[in-house]
Amino acid sequence: MANPIFSQTPSRRRFIGAVAAAAVAGSLSRLAFAETGLTLTKAAKSSGGDRNAIRPVRVHAPESQLIDLKRRIKATRWPDRETATDASQGVQLATMQKLARYWATGYDWRKVEARLNVLPQFVTEIDGLDIYFIHIRSKHANALPMIVTHGWPGSIIEQLKIIDPLTNPTAYGGTASDAFDVVIPSLPGYGFSGKPTATGWNPVRIAHAWVVLMKRLGYTRYVAQGGDWGNAVTEQMALLAPPELLGIHTNMPATVPDDIAQVLKLGEPAPVGLSADELRAFDQLDYFYKHGLGYALEMANRPQTLYGIEDSPVGLAAWMLDHDAASQALIASVFDGRATGLARDDVLDNVTLYWLTNTGVSSGRLYWENRLNFFAPKHVDIPVAVSVFPDEIYAAPQSWTAKAYPKLIHYNRLPIGGHFAAWEQPQAFAEEVRVSFRSLR
Repeated sequence: MANPIFSQTPSRRRFIGAVAAAAVAGSLSRLAFAETGLTLTKAAKSSGGDRNAIRPVRVHAPESQLIDLKRRIKATRWPDRETATDASQGVQLATMQKLARYWATGYDWRKVEARLNVLPQFVTEIDGLDIYFIHIRSKHANALPMIVTHGWPGSIIEQLKIIDPLTNPTAYGGTASDAFDVVIPSLPGYGFSGKPTATGWNPVRIAHAWVVLMKRLGYTRYVAQGGDWGNAVTEQMALLAPPELLGIHTNMPATVPDDIAQVLKLGEPAPVGLSADELRAFDQLDYFYKHGLGYALEMANRPQTLYGIEDSPVGLAAWMLDHDAASQALIASVFDGRATGLARDDVLDNVTLYWLTNTGVSSGRLYWENRLNFFAPKHVDIPVAVSVFPDEIYAAPQSWTAKAYPKLIHYNRLPIGGHFAAWEQPQAFAEEVRVSFRSLR
């Protein structure tokens, strides 16, 4: 089914035709105009259309959708103010009202559309599902290809700030030998990718799809990066061990030892003998399991019940903000006017993407599909690099990390940053990725 906020124009095809002419030949013949705007349709497979075709696309939200969004925001029926004096009952009313006020009166989706539409964007069908991705080739020779995978409640918006530092490192303190070609896909059910209509799209299947994607792009050697669900998918790619995959980088590693996991599951005190880093990680995980896991439990059990986040923009935004305490505090400070690594537009670009693509529930189904233990070591046996940001759900200690990844090629603890590291601290993140993969070039 076509995504109504995709569009293709002759000028756009000329812009990226030189990049992908051979791959997309014959795939742009069918366009459908509708009252709500220009929509993308698949090439006819029954008349010789190529299922493997890579089709260039651009993004355009019909104005009617943007008008409806603002109308819904302004019509929000607000709950009473929380009775607690902090965020312990959830995202605070004052935060959401400040967000809604700016969203309805000051925010401009067209700005992020413009940012996206100067990038090479594509769709290709893999395993019966359309996969959207951004693909930027560096101008530097011998750039190392890398596929970067987002998580929930993230999207391709998270990675926009790292594209130029990675593909054009000489402008950001790096050298030409640090350059990457970057591939940034949307997970199935997220953003501009297709929404599965049957069960089975779990991290293992997505990893298979990403291997197919990199092969389809012609890469014979590449690396992979991810955090959150991106880490789960990236680790599964490593377990598939395609010969082209040289190594992986993660900013949210799966390192929790079995004995620690069992204690956390039972809600017991920390074992004696933990180092300072191990104890801090234990305390972070203990807090998250007791106070921060509600959203994941609901989506893992009953994602379809979340009708409210598809009907109310403010309901969707609140659900997305309530991911982890540190990120929630960071975003609240953005709307309080305090300087952070994010701006108001960053936050609303991401939430608006979910709203316009109607992916609140479809993205949540990944939790229902998953059967992996998120933080348990997966016995990855290829080179792994780990960057630890202090305000992640837990800051993985080096001791746990070295045991989880026997071929650990890089470990570093950063002084600042949290769950959305590429989004919050793009320069530090890009430098970590450069350093991580130098030994594999």
